[in-house]
Amino acid sequence: MTKKTIRLLMPQWQGGNNPNYSFGAELLAWLAPDSDQPLIHVPVQAYDGTPLVNENGTYGRKQLLEQLKAAHHIIDAHKPDRIVMFGGDCLVEQAPFAYLNERYGGELGLIWLDAHSDLVRIVGYDYGHTLPLGNLLGEGDEEFAKHVKIPLKPENVFIAGFDVPTEQDTEIIHRLGIKTAGTKELMNSTESIKEWIKESGIKQLAIHLDLDVLDPRAFRSLLFANPEATYDFSAAGTMQMPQLLNLIKELSAETDVVGLGITEHMPWDAINLKNLLGEIPILNS
Repeated sequence: MTKKTIRLLMPQWQGGNNPNYSFGAELLAWLAPDSDQPLIHVPVQAYDGTPLVNENGTYGRKQLLEQLKAAHHIIDAHKPDRIVMFGGDCLVEQAPFAYLNERYGGELGLIWLDAHSDLVRIVGYDYGHTLPLGNLLGEGDEEFAKHVKIPLKPENVFIAGFDVPTEQDTEIIHRLGIKTAGTKELMNSTESIKEWIKESGIKQLAIHLDLDVLDPRAFRSLLFANPEATYDFSAAGTMQMPQLLNLIKELSAETDVVGLGITEHMPWDAINLKNLLGEIPILNS
């Protein structure tokens, strides 16, 4: 029986308070291979120059919740078996992965390929994209987590490419018993992930790919690779692209991948060129 797959484009920027995430999402969807899978746009309030307001510890909380509900509405209307999500900030992953966990009876496996855990709020950094995994586990932010009908099982989550955990990360990872592996370990072997899939009996798997897991010295279209400003609020990734591709291919051979989310694409050269073109008189007359 053919599985129904949909692609979602959710150019959400409020979770990282950076309008460039919207263009990054649109370019990501354009770069993806052509497919018969429908591409559905999740409505996102475009940046109009108005600064986001910190609402109860999260910038743009109201907009983010409205957009989360819109994503759920679209997914529930289509009732897919598989979902591809092009983002946007990492919070775009909450709706598709929450749905897929419901769809597969609360037994969904989730690989979180990210240089950050996205489990806990970072003190002094009140942005929604720090919490999607926490929300999916029923932790995180209560107002967002309540939109996850069946929280993921901690034992069904594996955080990969996570090299520099904070004390808060370590506490929650140990408390919940979440498996992790850093980039160096995965460079030598992916057996820890394969063993986790077998031991946990994971039949369906979703993959979260935050492009920040990649080394910004090798892949430049990342927040950390801004040519005009150094970003050092949190650790950059160290994974290389061939290593990442090999890992995803091995996972795809190991079990049924029903979800893929790709987020936080920040194509600086294209962004700067787009801005330049926008200022050239003959192109705007």
